[in-house]
Amino acid sequence: MINVMIADDQELICQSLEIVIKSKSDMKVVAIANNGWETVDLAKKHKPDVLLLDIRMPGINGVECIKILKEKKLETKIIILTTFDDDEYIFEAVKNGASGYLLKGISLDELVKSIRLVANGGTLINPDVATKVCKLFSEMAKSNYIQKVDDRFIHDFNVSELKIIQLVGRGFSNKEITDELNISEGTVRNYISNILGKLNLKSRTQLAILAVQTGIAVDFSEYIQN
Repeated sequence: MINVMIADDQELICQSLEIVIKSKSDMKVVAIANNGWETVDLAKKHKPDVLLLDIRMPGINGVECIKILKEKKLETKIIILTTFDDDEYIFEAVKNGASGYLLKGISLDELVKSIRLVANGGTLINPDVATKVCKLFSEMAKSNYIQKVDDRFIHDFNVSELKIIQLVGRGFSNKEITDELNISEGTVRNYISNILGKLNLKSRTQLAILAVQTGIAVDFSEYIQN
């Protein structure tokens, strides 16, 4: 059963999402919040598997909610619900560890599939949001805004860890990594948790970005210890 929490200041959206989620046999809604501080309090109390989070919230916005929840070490996967005019928040949401980014207006079927994907360890970005994210990363890379990871840390990884990083960078879910490497899903989760800890990263989304930035997603041979 996937425990889902909804956080949005628009009551109609909350009600619509609740109806859809409750209609699925493998999901249930454990809490609904209408402002930022309530989101933090209820997420800490209910520890949902997936949090659907509006990026613009009264009190504190979605980005601040993510920061607080990640500091509390909650394992909740966070899907940001965004609109086309939320550019200023997108990079901060990525940087602070959200697992998915969807445009409001997404079909309900696609939303349900997205919740299942993220709950099973995957990451997702709506194609329209992805275009903006790529543009933002390009601009921020030029200004050295993106946090860099010292190459020396990457050179400390063994081949198995580098392969995991590569597959995460290619968008593989935990289940797909399990099938690709013929190891258990628990082992995959442990690998990813250890890798994030070594690199001081907050989410697999950041790890995926790192894999692309360093080229590991394409070829990690230069990082293999001799």
